[in-house]
Amino acid sequence: MNLTPSNSGRFRKLIRPALYLTLAGIAAIAGCNWWLIAEVDGRMTRDTNLVAAHDTAIVLGTSPGTPSSPNVFFANRMSTTAALWHARKLKRIIVSGDNRRKDYDEPTAMLNALVARGVPADKIIRDYAGFRTLDSMFRAVNAFKVTSAIVVTDDWHLPRALFLAKRAGIEAIGVASRDVPWNIAPGTRIREILSRVKAVLDIYILDTKPHFGE
Repeated sequence: MNLTPSNSGRFRKLIRPALYLTLAGIAAIAGCNWWLIAEVDGRMTRDTNLVAAHDTAIVLGTSPGTPSSPNVFFANRMSTTAALWHARKLKRIIVSGDNRRKDYDEPTAMLNALVARGVPADKIIRDYAGFRTLDSMFRAVNAFKVTSAIVVTDDWHLPRALFLAKRAGIEAIGVASRDVPWNIAPGTRIREILSRVKAVLDIYILDTKPHFGE
């Protein structure tokens, strides 16, 4: 590209705002992630023995996978929840996940997985409209009258989950399921970086409402 002096000046005028916007975007992403991670300090553990007993656990859903390719994130969340139950840390368990299609039912898959791990079915409540983490937390308050809870999910998901729980009015602690190596579904963790920004926007800018929140 051959730039004359006048073209070069116009090019610099275009590049400079784009550079500033890019830097501002990076700063916003980094700031939101730092904020949410800092909020978790002291409120997250992997050791179920260190957790005080609560009436309720909120277990966040994900795809169970298929019989030939099970989802390790799903299996680990269910095993951690069952461990909390057997340690007598819970009185009831809310399994909150996506059931927007008849052929896709995360809450029932979670119930079945927990029952297979020795949790009584009558102690498990299915929240079929936990389409997003925001939905799960605000519905826990509105639909199930939760005021305090143990939140069970993966360590990379807990900062956002606990941030949203607090904004919904839940006094929550997080129990992280067993760690999964980074090379398994790295895109999921990368997307979470942006999901944390979206959570901040949902609460403070967009005023996003939960599905079927009443």
